[in-house]
Amino acid sequence: MDEGRIVKVAGPLVVAENMSFANMFDVVRVGEKKLIGEIIEMSGDKASIQVYEETAGLGPGDRVTSENTELSVELGPGLMTNMFDGIQRPLEEMRKIAGSNISRGVEVRALDRRKKWEFVPTMEAGCRVVAGDIIGTVQETEVLLHKIMIPFGIEGELIRIESGSFTVDETIAVVRTENGEKDICMMQRWPVRRARKYVEKKAPSVPFITGQRTIDTFFPIAKGGTACIPGPFGSGKTVVQHQLAKWSDVDVVVYIGCGERGNEMTDVLMEFPELKDPRSGKSLMQRTVLIANTSDMPVAAREASIYTGITIAEYFRDMGYDVAVMADSTSRWAEALREMSGRLEEMPGEEGYPAYLTSRLAQFYERAGDVICLGSDKRRGSLTAIGAVSPAGGDLSDPVAQATMRIVKVFWGLDSSLAYRRHFPAINWLNSYSLYFDRIADFITSNIDKRWKELSREALRLLQVESELEEIVKLVGVDALSYPDRLILEAARSIREDYLQQDAFNENDAFASPQKQARLLRIIMEYYDKAVHCLEEGASFFDLISLPVRDRIGLAKQFSNTEFNEEFDEIEKELSSQMQATLASENDDI
Repeated sequence: MDEGRIVKVAGPLVVAENMSFANMFDVVRVGEKKLIGEIIEMSGDKASIQVYEETAGLGPGDRVTSENTELSVELGPGLMTNMFDGIQRPLEEMRKIAGSNISRGVEVRALDRRKKWEFVPTMEAGCRVVAGDIIGTVQETEVLLHKIMIPFGIEGELIRIESGSFTVDETIAVVRTENGEKDICMMQRWPVRRARKYVEKKAPSVPFITGQRTIDTFFPIAKGGTACIPGPFGSGKTVVQHQLAKWSDVDVVVYIGCGERGNEMTDVLMEFPELKDPRSGKSLMQRTVLIANTSDMPVAAREASIYTGITIAEYFRDMGYDVAVMADSTSRWAEALREMSGRLEEMPGEEGYPAYLTSRLAQFYERAGDVICLGSDKRRGSLTAIGAVSPAGGDLSDPVAQATMRIVKVFWGLDSSLAYRRHFPAINWLNSYSLYFDRIADFITSNIDKRWKELSREALRLLQVESELEEIVKLVGVDALSYPDRLILEAARSIREDYLQQDAFNENDAFASPQKQARLLRIIMEYYDKAVHCLEEGASFFDLISLPVRDRIGLAKQFSNTEFNEEFDEIEKELSSQMQATLASENDDI
């Protein structure tokens, strides 16, 4: 058997000679314990290997063997509800074998080879199949139907297909191809660094509904889009991602904890199984896959965890599902790149990050998209990628933040000052943006509210004017402002407190349906428009800002997401009558 010998060990980087038989990105086994590694550089017959496990104890002369395959993930029934490390080893199985701490050299298959799944064929023998065709289904969880697809590269006649209980590696069908008969099982493998194939990528045009009013109204994201959440420590990046994982209207969530604190990932691992999925009433884990790679795990595995997660997400996208992948945080992944680059003695870029940082980030985010999947039925699936960025000290000039902003189309900038004021989600509306706003506007105006685009832009304008007026107020006081300007301050305060701020502990406010969001924004902007008109007609500014109906508007966000129209109709009538009464009393005084 071909094997090399270690000549250098530098933390997670191992250099081996006599490796001319190996190729770039081959998976290798290092040392007596057969630690998992991957070749990341070849120079002559020397290979630089990043090892995904602790390298203590390795030394010159230890053996290195190649598996002659790229780092790949196993895809099939058993992924859902599972928790994996960065290279797709199931954490629960590893705990049973090695205890609470992951031991080196432990080899556990990602998918259980003993568990049997009930396979239900959707095709008959004699049909012609191509890559991506769905030949059957497995009810993997109560809420997710796992679709078994023909693997990429196989095309021909389905000569045999069976129903019943099978393990993931047992043959369920046989396809006659030009190169002979191919056995099909429920599991397939795919290299993590290669994007999975599709027929066509479409321009995202359907909104990704999150239930968070700041996002859905001002900075929306489309299904198949990309977004980043940058912010300093304590500003709520992880909280926002948890909210999106729970409430967004997707079929599957893949959550990647990349280099985050151990206690934070523990919270995720403990809380997600207990969270109630608002779509089905079952556990949220029934449509979730977790990739956990904490900050104390080997740094090289962080780099792999991002690719592992998005490859699993692509697999479910190929079934025709809407999938969201949450990466928390890409800054820790970039730090792993920087460490490995330093070990390789590459020329450093800005702040020590490798020169290829931007291209690697782009490779990750470009795997998102709204696509026509492989297969005869031309089904459509989407993969939405949302990455948290943790710049040091909250400095958005950080290379990772800047590189990410050049790639993604939605930027939700978190503000620690808003978080300290208990304003959640703490997204700063002055420095955030969305390039999907106009693209999804037609869908929302046609299906939800025809005035949505106009109202959201006007509300955002008022918040921007408020920011300018606040500078004047700090210098000379609020009394120096004209009444129309003070009315803008009042309307902006209502938008901030009554609309944008949400209470995660209130069932009706933690998630706001698009229809309820539209009614609430409409009533707030209607108050402002009517107040401006009344002020021009001579009404008292102080009477206008102290109308009793404003208290009802402030409580309107707590209305039920399904039964809110009657309450809003009453508020609209009350608003009109109180405005008319205020104007009439001023005319009587004259």
